[in-house]
Amino acid sequence: MDLKLKDRVALITGAADGLGKALSLQCAAAGATVILLDKTVPGLEKVYDQIVATGSPEPAAYPMNLEGAEWKDYEQLAATLMQEFGRLDVLTHNAAHFHGLTPLANFDLREWARTLHVNLTAPYLLTRCCLELLGQPAQSNLIFVSDEAGEKAKAYWGAYGVSKHGLDGLAGTFAEELESSTINVHRIDPGPMSTAMRIKAFPSDEPGTIDAPDMAAAKIIDLLARAE
Repeated sequence: MDLKLKDRVALITGAADGLGKALSLQCAAAGATVILLDKTVPGLEKVYDQIVATGSPEPAAYPMNLEGAEWKDYEQLAATLMQEFGRLDVLTHNAAHFHGLTPLANFDLREWARTLHVNLTAPYLLTRCCLELLGQPAQSNLIFVSDEAGEKAKAYWGAYGVSKHGLDGLAGTFAEELESSTINVHRIDPGPMSTAMRIKAFPSDEPGTIDAPDMAAAKIIDLLARAE
């Protein structure tokens, strides 16, 4: 892979697995300095080691549980990034929580609060605290990873579907408000991917019939390389 993202600084949430992991590895291979954010420390360490082993720019690992994080934790993260890097070229909201397919009438109330916080409130708080960092480059990119479940109401998708519907609205609102700025806002639906979350929703999928996250990650890399 050529260095399409040379010298860019990219923060990716949910970086320890699935699309987040694939995107982190490919961003690093394309020359970016990647800030890996996830609640799973062993997973972060594994991705960190994989990037270092390839000779790509050394990443940074930032363990953070979005479920329990408060506004002050996001402010601390932004302050750390400003001190260490001075800017963000890419912020990708990829982390998500999915409890499973359940009728709303039976949905666990704690899971409702957990899902809405991780999938919707956390992306807002992180974006809000990082706007100054995103405003530093000539052009930066703010990415919200969406899902078909958020495009229209679908039975049994519960808090996940509602949160993704809200995330689309959040992305659209930021896009409108930042239209005249240097921040490009993207809503990306990567489509079906062979991830742990996919297996939880569709356990009957035949092995090998769903694309790995690498293909979706490559499309995002191409988008970032074209964005000026």
